Amino acid sequence: MIAISNNEGACGIPATARALAKGEAALDAIEAGIRLVEASESVRTVGRGGWPNLLGEVELDASVMDGTSLRSGAVGALTGYLHPVSIARQVLERLPHELLVGEGARRFAAEISAEAGELLMPHARTAWERWFRDEVSEADRANWPDVPMAELCAQAIDPETGRDTTVFLAQDAQTHIGAGTSTSGWGWKYPGRLGDSPIIGAGSYADTRYGACACTGVGEMSIRAGTSRAVVLYMKMGMGVEDAVYEAVADMRALKGGLIGRVTIHAIDAAGGHKVVAVNGLPENHYWLWRSGEAAPSSHPCEIIAISEDPAPKPTAHRRYEAMGL
Repeated sequence: MIAISNNEGACGIPATARALAKGEAALDAIEAGIRLVEASESVRTVGRGGWPNLLGEVELDASVMDGTSLRSGAVGALTGYLHPVSIARQVLERLPHELLVGEGARRFAAEISAEAGELLMPHARTAWERWFRDEVSEADRANWPDVPMAELCAQAIDPETGRDTTVFLAQDAQTHIGAGTSTSGWGWKYPGRLGDSPIIGAGSYADTRYGACACTGVGEMSIRAGTSRAVVLYMKMGMGVEDAVYEAVADMRALKGGLIGRVTIHAIDAAGGHKVVAVNGLPENHYWLWRSGEAAPSSHPCEIIAISEDPAPKPTAHRRYEAMGL
């Protein structure tokens, strides 16, 4: 058995490890761990601690994938509900669909009596209000929200620092493999923006026969390269997990234009091996690992691979508010 989470999964990965040690199924263990991350207000990019979009609303994305059935469930741009990972799980369990977004996701969450709640916490509300006051023109404030917003996206929180999506990969005692993700996405994003997290094959993919992969960071890159599916496909073609991840990094080198930043690729194989690489990463990038027989998960540094000359985060309006300790 094995479980992996990114740095943001610190408060949830022990619960996932305990569940696996007790013989619980991979998806159950993953969901239990991610729910704790979603509930933590100290994690500023997942669940109720997350930053809002340009309208001051917190929109959540999440997904789960069962590597044995190859069924998945995902929700995107969901507002007003505390645990999108559990709603995504019920999409898998109850619907013939794989992905629900926006008002449809909200309708389904209400139908299954999912836990509703306020997502915009005081730290995020204060930061958004200061941004609105200081960075939006007087004319736009007077006409808000009926104003052009495309240019305001330039003030989005830079996702390249790695403090974003949480991802969990696990193989249980029956050798079934699963994957799960949850995120509030970029702060100050254009309303309705989806990253890679709810997009199966981009942000995550699991196949019990070969392994699983999940990504954090600039989701636009993972979407363009189909990174998570690619890693699993490379393993299916006979590559080891390490070479499969390196090949996916090579795919990213071909990306031209658009946002090129930081992506951390997390992967496990069916034999219990793993590899984590931080593309354009920072020295502090790390991940959490647990294997059967170990008392607790442990933290490990990511291998850093640079694919661009200047991966340094660009200055954004939000960084001033972050520096204020909000």
